[in-house]
Amino acid sequence: MNSQNKLSVVISAFNEEKKISKCLESIKWADEIIFVDNSSTDKTKEIAKKYTSNVFTQKNDPANIDLQKNFGIDRATGDWILILDADEEITNELRNEIKSVILNNNAEFNGFWIPRKNIIFGKWMEHSGWYPDYQLRLFKKGKGKYEKKHVHEPLIVDGETDKLKGHIVHYNYESIRQFLQRSLEVYAPNEAEEKLRGGYEFDYRDAIRFPLKEFLSRYFVREGYRDGFHGFMLSILMAFYHLAVFAYLWEKKDFVELSKEKVTSGLEEEFDKSKKELRHWLLTKKIVNEKNIFKKVGRKVAKKLHF
Repeated sequence: MNSQNKLSVVISAFNEEKKISKCLESIKWADEIIFVDNSSTDKTKEIAKKYTSNVFTQKNDPANIDLQKNFGIDRATGDWILILDADEEITNELRNEIKSVILNNNAEFNGFWIPRKNIIFGKWMEHSGWYPDYQLRLFKKGKGKYEKKHVHEPLIVDGETDKLKGHIVHYNYESIRQFLQRSLEVYAPNEAEEKLRGGYEFDYRDAIRFPLKEFLSRYFVREGYRDGFHGFMLSILMAFYHLAVFAYLWEKKDFVELSKEKVTSGLEEEFDKSKKELRHWLLTKKIVNEKNIFKKVGRKVAKKLHF
């Protein structure tokens, strides 16, 4: 790339010695790598120095992980900036596409959304709401920043954006322990705070509504069943995450006490609604499967009869 089309890659990481090499290898062709190490206690920083001299140290702050990226963005000198996490890598297809965009962009777009493949518990999750999981990661310098709202707040880009076809590969949760630690200790309390800031009114029936809505959305609406048992378990785990969000909301209300009569009557009503919703979706899925079977049989018969 010429001096007018320089690409800087910004990475912010903490204790990622097992994954960071794969990430850095995938973008070593870039003109510049800005690496923000959040006071890692393993060999993350040493590994990063093998790929770039632009290694900076920041205090580790899990509640503000995206703001650490702003630190790196401010130090990037490229005309374009690509943001990556330590557990991500880019495909060759995306590399070539980025090069083309930087060389040929006619100033119409200031940023680009990139589809992301999430590898969870060793499997690429093609459904369940995990794909295409577009991420706004490539943008012109001076046009993008992260805003402090809550954990994993999207990048904000000033101007028009477009979508690319090449993928970021995200090596997401590798164990149940990792999922629970992130979800319960970081994401759930943060989401609870955000709901309260948004004017959420406490309703004890949300203890059922939150997780049920999430499960139905993941497993049925977004076709998590097509991801097999992985899809089922992830839908259950995401439902549990939303139960945890409700539990933190309850804690924020000083563990408000309710009469057993009120709770019993209200929860019975919600359980009845839940059974009806589950029955509806199970029946819908059965009908869809039967239609697919009929289509397959029909195609085979037509082929044999030379239709």
